[in-house]
Amino acid sequence: MNTQFLIKMLITSLIIVCATELSKRSSYIAAVLISLPTMSIISLSWLYVETKDIAQITKLSNEILWLVVPSLLFFVFLSRLLNSGFNYWLALAASSGGTAAAYYFYTLVLRRFGIGV
Repeated sequence: MNTQFLIKMLITSLIIVCATELSKRSSYIAAVLISLPTMSIISLSWLYVETKDIAQITKLSNEILWLVVPSLLFFVFLSRLLNSGFNYWLALAASSGGTAAAYYFYTLVLRRFGIGV
């Protein structure tokens, strides 16, 4: 592995670990931090550092914008399933599957309106 890849892994992992540790102390502050588009910011930044391709960054940013909507369903599914007494791992798997289905159908709708993602 090259050095740049290892640095990216280390920084990205550090952010995730910090958010997880913060959630043990304050779920509200952790939720604010996690609700920021952290993964998007990191991904866009790494893409810029590696390519300096503004058109590619703009395209990715636009696609992220459109795909935020179905991703929110994950939290709806997960909280409902957990509140209904489902086992955490089963609720997580079902929420992930439901979100994947939502992505699929949402993408079909977007394409029908001429929006390519």
